[in-house]
Amino acid sequence: MENIRNIAVIAHVDHGKTTMVDELLKQSGTFSQREQISERVMDSNDIEKERGITILSKNTAINYKGTKINIIDTPGHADFGGEVERVLKMIDGVLLLVDAQEGVMPQTKFVVKKALSLGLKPIVVINKIDKPAADPERVINEIFDLFVALDANDEQLDFPIVYAAAKNGYAKLDLNDESDNMEPLFQTILEKVPAPSGTNDNPLQLQVFTLGYDNFVGKIGIARIFNGVVKKNQNVMLAKADGTKVNGRISKLIGFMGLEKMDIEEAKSGDIVAIAGFEALDVGDSIVDPNNPMPLDPLHIEEPTLSIVFSVNDGPLAGTEGKHVTSNKIAERLEAEMKTNIAMKYESTGEGKFKVSGRGELQITILAENMRREGFEFCMGRPEVIVKMEDGVKTEPFEHLVIDVPEEFSGAVIEKLGKRKAEMKTMAPTGDGQTRLEFEIPARGLIGFRSQFLTDTKGEGVMNHSFLEFRPFSGAVEKRNNGALISMENGVALGYSLFNLQDRGVLFIDPQTKVYTGMIIGEHSRPNDLDVNPIKGKNLTNVRASGSDDAIKLVPPRKLSLERALEWIEEDELVEVTPQNVRVRKRYLDPTQRKRMEKAKS
Repeated sequence: MENIRNIAVIAHVDHGKTTMVDELLKQSGTFSQREQISERVMDSNDIEKERGITILSKNTAINYKGTKINIIDTPGHADFGGEVERVLKMIDGVLLLVDAQEGVMPQTKFVVKKALSLGLKPIVVINKIDKPAADPERVINEIFDLFVALDANDEQLDFPIVYAAAKNGYAKLDLNDESDNMEPLFQTILEKVPAPSGTNDNPLQLQVFTLGYDNFVGKIGIARIFNGVVKKNQNVMLAKADGTKVNGRISKLIGFMGLEKMDIEEAKSGDIVAIAGFEALDVGDSIVDPNNPMPLDPLHIEEPTLSIVFSVNDGPLAGTEGKHVTSNKIAERLEAEMKTNIAMKYESTGEGKFKVSGRGELQITILAENMRREGFEFCMGRPEVIVKMEDGVKTEPFEHLVIDVPEEFSGAVIEKLGKRKAEMKTMAPTGDGQTRLEFEIPARGLIGFRSQFLTDTKGEGVMNHSFLEFRPFSGAVEKRNNGALISMENGVALGYSLFNLQDRGVLFIDPQTKVYTGMIIGEHSRPNDLDVNPIKGKNLTNVRASGSDDAIKLVPPRKLSLERALEWIEEDELVEVTPQNVRVRKRYLDPTQRKRMEKAKS
């Protein structure tokens, strides 16, 4: 059996996972000298490149001194926790990356808890030691305390430590060592990560942990071989999580090396490969020997906590900017997404509406952003948390929220969160005039909080949260304080009328923007909604007067991104998403119908 090591790289967002994988790929000699490699080569999709975050867990393999190291790069964002959880079951060791300045963050806790409970022994990599405010000693103490708090055993507490600056391409075992390469990290992986258990002689056992889709071969499952040997065109049995068994044949077997995928004839116990040939394939399913079937335990996948209703765009500008506008097209696209993204669910609620549930706002907005780029046009309602009934008690999801802010802003943040039913757990200074606040808050309280938070902390605050558990419902949470400025006309907005409206609040649109009745063009400075006319021009006369012909000075509008728009809207409002624009509108465009609905509600 060839030497194999299977590892995953886990860390909080922005602690350098993907950059670290880049360096391991480059320095292992997997790429030839001629290959041009881009930065953060594993973040392959456009949105990942733009935002600098990893969304999908991806795997690669490198050859180092005769050992094949399979590496899985995982996302660090709480919304993609489902991806990390599954991956950890497939590997024998983890590299836990922690930023030498920021230290342990909520997502670090989330992934470490999962890794320790599975009995994995992490290799701790203190990354970004080249930062001016880096304090590796403090961070190691934090990690040790975290391991103790999570009931790590003695073996896990005796973790190996590697210091690294992945961006500069070096790692060392002691801070005083000289080093200009990743050699110490490679050595630590070979010594400390156990080789896969299982043998080639046992009956076949293989489990799928991620899905892909190919238009030619159909569903592709990326899987780990726990026992036995798998060959192309071999007859096998698919054992699903619900107990059903299907016989079939492996039509395609794909191996990984560097960034290349190649067709292979056979793979042995311990390796990670991709297989095709089963349409009914799902994450957690086992592929076993039909003569001696021994399925593996199915994987537990976390429940969705948030849902958003997608609907057909029925506004006056519908169909003018996108090419896929019908409910059939939207349903097809959501169906395709669910084939590969198992942390999300969707159901049709009739009348061209679809309820999409996921692990958080970011996960659903990334789906919407992808659809928008593919030419879809649709509306989205306000995000709502999923409420469950447990033993006759109404429960809702709670989040663990960690906030780092300059000291002078901590009072404002605590006050705002108090109104959103948050309970403060700890408050500690972290040096450099910063304070770290930790809260437990209902997930509903976080909807719409981010933009408010950035304003209150002048953009200097950092907030991170991860799912805690379902708890009893905690009553009403504070909503948006300001009303909306609503257009009462169809047409094109003019600079003259916007100039006169800007005293009434903050505008969202520029002059020459198309508007329609019921479209929201800004935020009112008071709590009530206000109908305004943004298309009114100046009455021209042939009399010139020095006072009335001043130049118009417009304040730049507040541009709403998809996330900000979703956070801003209330229950009676929708976000209209097209390939070219993100607009905000009232659910009922006609003002008399709006008043009638409000009366009926009250």
